[in-house]
Formats: sequence, structure tokens, C-alpha cells
Amino acid sequence: MNPSKQDRFAGLKLSQLSHVEKESVVKLALKALAMKHRAGRTLSSPDATRDYLCLRLADYRNEVFGGLFLDNLCRIIAVRELFQGTVNSASVHPRVVVQQAMEANAAAIVFFHNHPSGVAEPSRADEMITRRLREALALVDVRVLDHFVVSAGESVSFAERGLL
Repeated sequence: MNPSKQDRFAGLKLSQLSHVEKESVVKLALKALAMKHRAGRTLSSPDATRDYLCLRLADYRNEVFGGLFLDNLCRIIAVRELFQGTVNSASVHPRVVVQQAMEANAAAIVFFHNHPSGVAEPSRADEMITRRLREALALVDVRVLDHFVVSAGESVSFAERGLL
């Protein structure tokens, strides 16, 4: 098979694209990643999930906290943005998270939130709310698999850091 037919984007350079074309590429990438993270699909890897979340949250100007709700085989039930915040915080309520997990009949959750500041380093408050959520969800047998903190240029996984 002709290599150029396999990947029509292989030789494409960002510098060759107009602003409108770059936005179209981002929209197309979001659609492709959303297909990988739609209901019924299994999370293929932490890196694929990270890429999806980075692209999904990159342009948000306020903090958003959400979760990927999973069944017992780590298939996606739902992706929900649960709380909207300000430029540097979002109030997260464990009761609401537990209610959403029960409504979705989730067996596990991967949390995510963005840092509009551009620095993905988890704060002490991020660690504390993750601990509280983990404890609350454990009471109803829902596992917290990870918590990604995402900024425009980077992301941090609590699981990879040993914070879960």
C-alpha cells in the first residue's frame, strides 16, 4: 500500500496551517478522541486518557472538575463535568460525586480537573479532596483509579505519582 495513502497528515506542519485550519484540526482530534472515550469503550491506556483530557480541557478559562465513570471492566459509562469553578478553584462536593457514581452505576472513576494557570502541579487542596472522595466512594464500593490534573501544556497523574 502507498504510504501517503495510509497517513495523509504525515507531512503536514503546523506552520503551514492557517488559524482556522488549526482550529479544524483540534476539532477533528477532539472528535477522534471522543470516539475512543465514548460509552462502552474500554480505557485503552493512561496516555490515551491523558491526551483526551488535555485536548478537552486545554482552552478552559475556569477550573472544571469531572470524572470518567467506569464499569467493573473499565469500560466508560459516562464522562461528566461535575463542577465549574473560577480561575483558580472549583468547589467539589463528595455527596454529589457519590450520587453521580450511584446514578451511573459506576464501579470505578477517573477524576480530572484543569488548572487554567498552565501549571499542572497538584495542590495540597487537590490531594485532600481526592482523599476525601476516595474515602466517600469506598463506602459504596466505587474505586478511584486516578486523578488527572491538566493544563494546556502538561498533565499530572495521581496514580503515577503514587498519590492514590
